Amino acid sequence: MGYLLGLREYLNDFYSTSIFDQAIASKKLWNLHVHDHSLIKAQITQDLKYDLHTKIDGKIEKVLPKISIKLVYPDSQSEAVKPLLKKGNKVKKLAMEPIMTPKDRYHIKNKTLFPLMKERTVVFFTLLEGEIIRGLIVGFSRYEITVDLKGAIPITILRHSIYDLRDKKGRCFLKSSQKNSRSWEKSKLFVSLQT
Repeated sequence: MGYLLGLREYLNDFYSTSIFDQAIASKKLWNLHVHDHSLIKAQITQDLKYDLHTKIDGKIEKVLPKISIKLVYPDSQSEAVKPLLKKGNKVKKLAMEPIMTPKDRYHIKNKTLFPLMKERTVVFFTLLEGEIIRGLIVGFSRYEITVDLKGAIPITILRHSIYDLRDKKGRCFLKSSQKNSRSWEKSKLFVSLQT
């Protein structure tokens, strides 16, 4: 039994935030990586519960289901991001679709993410369509995880699009793996309540 120092405060401050609020406020073009390996460059105009309203070329109004979105970042960073997104053929060959039911997704606990973020652990996210993202977790909320790529370039991953999360040693941080390993208890941030 115990707790992570600072986790509760972090969740109080950031758990309800969304990159889409920042995107709407910016009124700029954002890159939205969607399933089927498509890239949409659009201005995000409205954030609804399950959908985004976007403007493409300043005119066309397009509604995108959030479940179809994997990654988000400003279009101004597209040239820097492009070479840093790698493909993992093994997962790509599985040809996975978006997972509609939340209970069937590949979950990562907040208490797993928090020490990885605070201790600046280099991690590797694999998305459902095989993209591999290497970087440092710099923030997370209920539906999103923001990662700094090489050169401190931030991109935001939608949590529903994650297939796997590992560190350099290959340790898995998915909820299913953490039932036994409970990595957060090995963190310096963990305060044990056992006497």
